[in-house]
Amino acid sequence: MQAYERKQLLERVEREGATVGAEIPDRIEIAGEEIDLQEFVFEIKRRETVPEGERERERVEHAKRNLRRERLRRVERIEEGDIDRAEGEELAGSIIGIDRALNALESLGPTDLEAESKAQEAADKKRWTSFLKKALGRDDGPSRRGR
Repeated sequence: MQAYERKQLLERVEREGATVGAEIPDRIEIAGEEIDLQEFVFEIKRRETVPEGERERERVEHAKRNLRRERLRRVERIEEGDIDRAEGEELAGSIIGIDRALNALESLGPTDLEAESKAQEAADKKRWTSFLKKALGRDDGPSRRGR
């Protein structure tokens, strides 16, 4: 593979919207173990949150760590490996699929309702304080400094 082709593949996998329209791979091999990745992600996503129970949460976190490691390993193969264009394309596609799976797993909401409630309350207080400062003319934002 030529250097410019390698660069194009690396740019493709790092592109902001690369996962738009991408599919999560049905199966993927990570550390020598075949995983039904699509089935796992859809099972977790159906619950719309990280599953209850320490064991299930740890399973999801373990899967995310393994996916990140595998993604890095595949990117390094593109960067440094002696591969042809077809293998590079296959690796790039699988990296984007891994990113799609990671995005799905990362978007799961917290299960700690108390912590979520406190975070929501803190965000509400911050918005309210900001609103009051603006309403009372005490906003020290960049738009008022230049006056």
